[in-house]
Formats: sequence, structure tokens, C-alpha cells
Amino acid sequence: MSAAISQTWYMTQRQMMVFARQPAYAVITLIQPVIWLFLFGNLFRKVVELGGFGTTSYLDYLVPGVVVMSALSSNMWAGMGTLEEIQRGTLNRFLTTPVSRAALMNGNVVHNGLVTALQSVVIVLLGLLGGADYPGGVGGVLILVLASVLLGTVFGALSNALGMLVQERESLIGINTFLLLPLTFLSSAFMAPAQMPGWMRHVADFNPLNWAMVAGRSAMSAHPDWSLVGSRGGALLGLAVAAVWLSIRTFRSYQRSV
Repeated sequence: MSAAISQTWYMTQRQMMVFARQPAYAVITLIQPVIWLFLFGNLFRKVVELGGFGTTSYLDYLVPGVVVMSALSSNMWAGMGTLEEIQRGTLNRFLTTPVSRAALMNGNVVHNGLVTALQSVVIVLLGLLGGADYPGGVGGVLILVLASVLLGTVFGALSNALGMLVQERESLIGINTFLLLPLTFLSSAFMAPAQMPGWMRHVADFNPLNWAMVAGRSAMSAHPDWSLVGSRGGALLGLAVAAVWLSIRTFRSYQRSV
């Protein structure tokens, strides 16, 4: 176990070196969240007058949604990196080494988790500069960041598994494009559950994206519902463990096919 952990960290460092050499990528990934935050924040600022948002500022409500949506959209493309390594033959060369097979997969997941945490903190700070208020304080923000990392782990691991299964960019792009908008709009990202149609509220209850938003928003409120935070956070943790296990199993199947 200790060897697997150290090897996972080594593979994570390898991914971080690539990220550090492309600082423009970090800036580009923040452009869309900034658009969501300030364009949508101003466009729908009066929607809080309908009630049910738990705040008088739409920006306060929107920040956790943007953090979680950003985690989803960036981690859904983790499989593209796996595909690139398969096509370049890099992944197959690693198979000739004694490195842990779990480390080969989890290094990518841990790297994406660190990037997601950084991205989430930047978005929270941008919201603060824009006038957002976080009554839950630093603790609430940390729980929101943790929820976004867990969500990113779920979809990053699933994306890796899909990348190894389909082994085609076009297929992975099609699957991600198909899932991104439904997952986003069948959640409380932009609208309070009280203002959503009944069937959409029921679907959102089973949406992992919404679990992260509910946990983050509750933790950042003036009076957090810790049972709600714990139940949604626990569900995300369980789903993340299952997704990582699935990606490792899928990798072992890929290994046998080489």
C-alpha cells in the first residue's frame, strides 16, 4: 500500500510538471467560469425576488454552482489525456515497468483533484471580489472545495475508464457533450429547487452534481444543515471510491488486451 501511494504521488508529479509548463491552460480553464459567474450573475440577479434561494444576492447563490460546474466540466475531459497516452504508446511503455497499475490511473485523478481545488479557490475569491458573501466562513468554503474535488474525482475516474473503453476521441467528446448540459441544468446550479418543476427536483435529487452543490451551499450558509452536508458528502465519497475502483478494473482489462 505504501509503495502504491508513493508511486501515485510520483505519477501525480509527472502530471503536474506538464501542467506547470502550460500556464496558459490554467488561465483558459477559468474563462468559462468567469463568464458564468459575472454574466449570469448580472443577467439573473433579480431572480432571487422569486424566493427560495436562501439569500438576497444571486451571486451568493451562484458561486457554489459555478465552482461545482467548473469541477465537472474540467474533469470530464480527463479521459482525453489517457487516450493521448495510449495513442502515443506512453501508457504501454509504463506497463513494462514495476509501477503500480493503480498508480498509473490514480496519478491522473489526484492531479485533476489538485487542479480542481486550485480552480475552486480562485472562483471563490473572484466571487468575493464581485461582492459575494460567505456566512459559513473559511470552513464552509473548504467543504465546498472538498465537495468539488470529490465530484471531479467521480467524473475524472469515469472519464479515464471511458477513454480506455472507447479509445476514440470522437466517441469521448460525444459522450461528454451529451452529458454536460443535462447534468448542469437538471440541478440547482442556476435556479432554486423551489422554483423548479417537480420532475426536475426529483431528478436533481439523484444528480451527483447537485449533491456537491447542496453540500457546499449548506456549509457556506449562516446556519448550515450538517446532516444534509454529511449525507451528500458521504454519497459523493462513496461514488468517488466506486468510480476509482471501476477505472482501475477497466485499466486491468485494457492491460490484458495489449
